[in-house]
Amino acid sequence: MPKIDGLVTFLYYDDLAKAVRFYTEIMGLKVIIDQGWAKILKLSSNSNIGLVDGKKGSLKPAKSKPVMITILVPDVDAWYNHLKKLGVETMNEPHDEQGMNLRQFMLKDPEGYVIEIQHFY
Repeated sequence: MPKIDGLVTFLYYDDLAKAVRFYTEIMGLKVIIDQGWAKILKLSSNSNIGLVDGKKGSLKPAKSKPVMITILVPDVDAWYNHLKKLGVETMNEPHDEQGMNLRQFMLKDPEGYVIEIQHFY
C-alpha cells in the first residue's frame, strides 16, 4: 500500500482575510504555506486545514456548511475558557457524551463552518 503523509481539509470563503485572522489570531494556528488565494495552516504533525478564496478555488462557498471540523485537544475546558476570554461565541458549553466516551463543545467560524473541540477518554 502506498504511504499517506497527512491530510488537508479545504474550506472555501467569501472573505478569506477574515477567516485567516480567525484561525491564526483566535485559534492560534500557523500558516505553513501561503499561496496567496489559498493558505494552509498546521493543526498537528500530519493534519492541516486549507482556507481558500472562493472566487479562485476549485469549489465555491455556499450558505449551507455540511462539513464539521473536529479538533482533538487534551483539555476541552481550557480551550473553552481561552475562546470565551477572546469573546468568541460558542454553540454550547463543554459537556460529556457518555455513550461516545468524549467531551466536547462547538462553535462556528466567521462564515458558519462548525468547529467541534473534542477530547476522547
